[in-house]
Amino acid sequence: MSSTSSSIPQGYRPVGENRVREIVGRGLADFTIGEVIEHRPARTVSDLDRSMVLALTGNPAPVHSDTEYCARTGREELLVCGVTTLGIVIGATVRSTSGLTSANLGLDEVKFTSPVHVGDTLRAETEVLKARRSDSRPDQGVVTCRTTAFNQHGQQVITFTRTFLVPADATAVRDAADY
Repeated sequence: MSSTSSSIPQGYRPVGENRVREIVGRGLADFTIGEVIEHRPARTVSDLDRSMVLALTGNPAPVHSDTEYCARTGREELLVCGVTTLGIVIGATVRSTSGLTSANLGLDEVKFTSPVHVGDTLRAETEVLKARRSDSRPDQGVVTCRTTAFNQHGQQVITFTRTFLVPADATAVRDAADY
């Protein structure tokens, strides 16, 4: 079967005969204010996630690393560091939002609303709040989104607003970068 526009699934673009490429990220025109994007796949937090972020950041808080401390202070299990939760959730959003970004401009209103533990599975959704052409970089768009993540029980665990730059013409960037 040849690659025709009618046989190419959404999320891919033709790049040759019988060849398609995954689309990563969006351009300015692809954002609709008020649109909610449900990100998949969900992501289960591992003990490696927990311990690697502690090692990378040098975080010594015993609530994240000492099970005896947790037991003696009324916690049943180690708490996953908020930086880990934030990183996993932002990562889950990149493919369908900021995959072509040239800069993150802001991370605001970050709220950790429920604890996260190793073994929790996080799923995220993002609402597009603003999308406009950049005043200082006319070849870029400024996009602001509100992301919320939930655990496997449907409890909200984090919410934040993120602003980033995307290309005004995503196709031109993809063609130039062979992406």
